[in-house]
Amino acid sequence: MNSSSIARFALCLVLTLSALAPALAQARFVSGTEDLPLMAGLDEVRDGGLVFDTPAGRLVEARAEGALAASAVRAFYAQTLPQLGWRPLESGEYAREGEILTIGIIEGSGRLAVRFALTPQSK
Repeated sequence: MNSSSIARFALCLVLTLSALAPALAQARFVSGTEDLPLMAGLDEVRDGGLVFDTPAGRLVEARAEGALAASAVRAFYAQTLPQLGWRPLESGEYAREGEILTIGIIEGSGRLAVRFALTPQSK
């Protein structure tokens, strides 16, 4: 490789990373998970969760709040989670790879509280 090829490669790399940066910066995930998106408009509650590994699987609990409609939150997760491999069970519950995700929504005084609980699936 000559110096001109290296310079072109470096320029392409910088441009590619620059184009991806906004998308990567906007993606937010629930703490303790790698791929459970946090819906835009929800803010995670600090010190509102836990992450614990057990022999049966991981336990994750997180809380978020926002000024959103409960129906919008339900619709977002009903549309998004199946694309990530989650299978809907009962209202607010999803299963994937031996885990159960429960999303609880509490409405009150103009703000919405959302609880995410990830537990091992009972056999």
